[in-house]
Amino acid sequence: MDKHPASELMETVMSKIRELTDISTVIGESIVTSDGITLIPISKVTFGFASGGSDFTGKNHPSGTSPSFGGGSGAGVKIIPTAFVVIKDGNVRIMSIDDHPSNTVDRLIDSAPEIIDKIYGMVKKDQA
Repeated sequence: MDKHPASELMETVMSKIRELTDISTVIGESIVTSDGITLIPISKVTFGFASGGSDFTGKNHPSGTSPSFGGGSGAGVKIIPTAFVVIKDGNVRIMSIDDHPSNTVDRLIDSAPEIIDKIYGMVKKDQA
């Protein structure tokens, strides 16, 4: 049994979206600077698509034949760089590109590596 043209249309659109949004789009290739710092870019990817169509016959459509199909589709992808993972001398830190996190949870997540480093430093002093 042949596939309906609408099914083929949706498969084509989804295939193209998959090509655009693989994992390397979200977690980019690492960059190593000359002084040994490794940067890994992180992006937010959002996408949407719409597809539609209709079978139809007209007054001149031959009887006993399959109806004609008319359809269309569209898609959009938005990629926003959000942060870098910075690795230097064995320390890992997330550097947000947005200077002003939008809410308290974002601020807490952004500052977690620094807080952990400070607690680690305090514990190390106490053990010495």
